[in-house]
Amino acid sequence: MHMSIGVVLFPDFEILDVFGPIEMLGMHPELFEFRMVAEARGAIASVQGPKCLAEDEFGDSVAYDAILVPGGQGTRREVNNRSMVEWLRHRTRQTQFVTSVCTGAALLAKAGVLDGRKATTNKMNFDWVASHGPRVLWQHDARWVEDGNIFTSSGVSAGMDMALAFVSRMLGEKAAEDAALWAEYTWHRDAAVDPFARAWRAR
Repeated sequence: MHMSIGVVLFPDFEILDVFGPIEMLGMHPELFEFRMVAEARGAIASVQGPKCLAEDEFGDSVAYDAILVPGGQGTRREVNNRSMVEWLRHRTRQTQFVTSVCTGAALLAKAGVLDGRKATTNKMNFDWVASHGPRVLWQHDARWVEDGNIFTSSGVSAGMDMALAFVSRMLGEKAAEDAALWAEYTWHRDAAVDPFARAWRAR
């Protein structure tokens, strides 16, 4: 069985928000496969410059088992993109799992997906993201949050920690430990503590 993950792209997405989780999940290709989806097919430029090809577009009827929403500077624009917000509101009802990295949580919050749920986001932009989800139970100090079928994570590299937690949920803790080992990555296992929360609060 394969789990199809729709990775949402938009101009100025954060590159590690996309490829960090893909790297961790992709260590188990027997389960996870990925499809890039955007408002329109084609090459989408990250905030760092390199482009990624969206093979699916919002008007398609492609089914996904999970959705991954990255952050990046582009989220400042996309929270006002009706096509993005409406697509997320509709399609997340059809998926088994919903995940976000960094300010991608702002898009889910704007779509109402996180209402009544615990969630977290990038600590540098925490207040801005939280302003788009007044009904969300925001967890300021969390590295990532798992609330039922929704996984949200803090800034940038935290997406890899969340992805490993997702691997653990789907395949067991050893599978997550193996993925971290194969990637030679030190997994931050404490979901409740983001070491960068205090650093940003002190600024």
